[in-house]
Amino acid sequence: MIAESVLASDAVSAGQSQFVARLDTRLVSKGLSSILRRGELEEVMEFLTSVDKLGIRPSALFDNVAAEDLAVQCRRLVHNSRVEEFVHVMETLAGYQFYIKRIVDPIRVLKIFVEKRDPDMAVRYASVLPQSQLLFCSIIQEFGKKKDIVSALSAFEAVKHKSGGFNMFACRSMIDVCGICGDYMRSRSLLKEFLTQKLIPNTHVFNSLMNVNAHDLSYTFYIYRKMQSMNVKLDVASYNILLKACCLAKRVDLAQDIYEEIKYIESTRTLELDVITYSTMIKAFADAKMWQMALKVKEDMLLAGVKPNIVTWSSLISACANTGLVDQAIRVFEEMLSCGCEPNSQCCNILLNACVKSCQYDRAFRFFHSWKETGFKLGSIPAITGSESTPGIGLSSDQVIGHTKVVAFRPTTATFNILMKACGTDYHHVKDLMNEMKEMGLSPNRISWSVLIDMCGNSCNMSGALQAFKTMRGVGIKPDVVAYTAAIKACVANNNLKIAYSLFEEMKRYQIHPNLVTYNTLLKARTRYGSLHDVRQCLAMYQDMRRAGYSANDYFLKDLLGRLLGFNDHLPETCESRAQSLFIERVAVLLQKDVSENQVVDLHGLTKVEARVVVLSVLRMIKESYGPGHPIDEDLIIITGIGKEIPGEVHREWDVKHAIVKLLQDQLGLEILVGQGRVPPGSRTWTFPDRARTLPPPPEERALEKKASFRRPEDMEC
Repeated sequence: MIAESVLASDAVSAGQSQFVARLDTRLVSKGLSSILRRGELEEVMEFLTSVDKLGIRPSALFDNVAAEDLAVQCRRLVHNSRVEEFVHVMETLAGYQFYIKRIVDPIRVLKIFVEKRDPDMAVRYASVLPQSQLLFCSIIQEFGKKKDIVSALSAFEAVKHKSGGFNMFACRSMIDVCGICGDYMRSRSLLKEFLTQKLIPNTHVFNSLMNVNAHDLSYTFYIYRKMQSMNVKLDVASYNILLKACCLAKRVDLAQDIYEEIKYIESTRTLELDVITYSTMIKAFADAKMWQMALKVKEDMLLAGVKPNIVTWSSLISACANTGLVDQAIRVFEEMLSCGCEPNSQCCNILLNACVKSCQYDRAFRFFHSWKETGFKLGSIPAITGSESTPGIGLSSDQVIGHTKVVAFRPTTATFNILMKACGTDYHHVKDLMNEMKEMGLSPNRISWSVLIDMCGNSCNMSGALQAFKTMRGVGIKPDVVAYTAAIKACVANNNLKIAYSLFEEMKRYQIHPNLVTYNTLLKARTRYGSLHDVRQCLAMYQDMRRAGYSANDYFLKDLLGRLLGFNDHLPETCESRAQSLFIERVAVLLQKDVSENQVVDLHGLTKVEARVVVLSVLRMIKESYGPGHPIDEDLIIITGIGKEIPGEVHREWDVKHAIVKLLQDQLGLEILVGQGRVPPGSRTWTFPDRARTLPPPPEERALEKKASFRRPEDMEC
């Protein structure tokens, strides 16, 4: 109000410069501080607007005390979640040349806008700060951490608008966010936008694009060739990403070629390899179980004066462990300690897992207990004594020379999981390890409980397995497919298929998809029996297995049918394997049907063996469907041939008919009637594909089909 009065008075008309010279800025600052401390920020902002009209620079009226009071009021806006108003104040102050960078931490404000999913306000705020380029990248990255690619793209477009075109820093951040959110195709569209506008991305943008698409080896090499064609310089990061792509694609041959190429470039003094280059190459060899080549790369690394880091040593230990060379892995571990590199839990776990996989259980536990007691002595010079380890890893009480540092061993949940697998069927030992894990502040995870359940199952302790399964749920861990499968295996091992199938239905109810081990566990259990119910349940399992996308082997179903129909081992071979698999499944489908009156079985196109299997299957189904002692009054009609002669079919028709008559009359002692006639109306007909014909016979031909019906003698029971 005072400023407005001054502007309207004659004091200004005489000359603004004279008026400004007469102002006492100290008194003005003191007055502004007084107003700000009363919380009247709006009045101060209006005053700044007014004095700006006088040609006075508003920031010149604030001393340090007044500036701090102004900052306090601005922070209060953020604290009270009035961030939109705060941004407006910042824009005004920036326009009046105030130093606003340190009023509040910009990242704190940006995170508020990220939480509110307001990319426009975030960009608007960042644009008034001097470090706006970095903040633009931070905005996009923060949205990426939230997996909010839509808001990240909105922020990217806002940055483009503010910058008047593509911002290389923001573009690189946007590509990285595409990788975080798994939207690889969108990252590729950004490159197309660059090329459409005839812009050349820099090396860093190309590197981000290759890194995000490293899972696609062909596209990564496309970017590599594009960089070469556009004369964009490749740096060591570019080659490291190429090696990473080869490693992910399991193409160790390509990785070797690239490694040789960059070694040649290094020899020309135009490129210097770093620890990531060597570590990535070592990992490629480790995954391919080429441990000698991995050690050779380590030698190249040392000759180049590059010091291995923990990633390098982990890959080297893994290279030896993957091939079962436990002693060699231990030597690499010792060398790591002698070089003064502090081991992480991954290195220790790799070594323990190698011992467990090679059945050196006692050695694994000796490592574990020794590490806990003595820790790791770094910078020591170990003296290898046979196959036993050295003082450097705490397995001997010998004096260590020249060690400079001792670090403690920090086991993880994964460490205990590995040791639990080494306990075999010792339930109490596993429980002790789980208790020790809890004492160290670690919580058993799904793998821990799954190992315990599996161990109980292997020791035929079904009650212990189910109790562990129940406890797992009680502590808030949802069982996964591995835990369910372990519990099912425990039930199967104890011949309790009822609970096994209830667990199977439960996991499907919770939308946990069974894996191949789950299906095979239940299918193997069924081969111990030979009832119609088992065949039906086995077939249902096969159908569910196929719907899940697995290719089911008909071994178990074939074995069940063989036992059901009285064959000593499996069903006899009938034809080529593929056709036989289809036939076996069709027989099983037939056994799922209900028994009804006037049943008809059509044997068209079947061989003698197949026809025998079908008839026996139907008879067994009838037998199990009717309880013992219940008479069977209905006839079973079997169609064995065709009335109209077809070249090449008469002989087969006679063979099938003769085989079925012999089976029913001579072997089973059933009463049969052989003749021709029509199929009774309303009958259920079971048919099989006719291999000799592509079309079914017309109705008038079916009236002439030869039929055989049978009755069991009245003095025989079903």
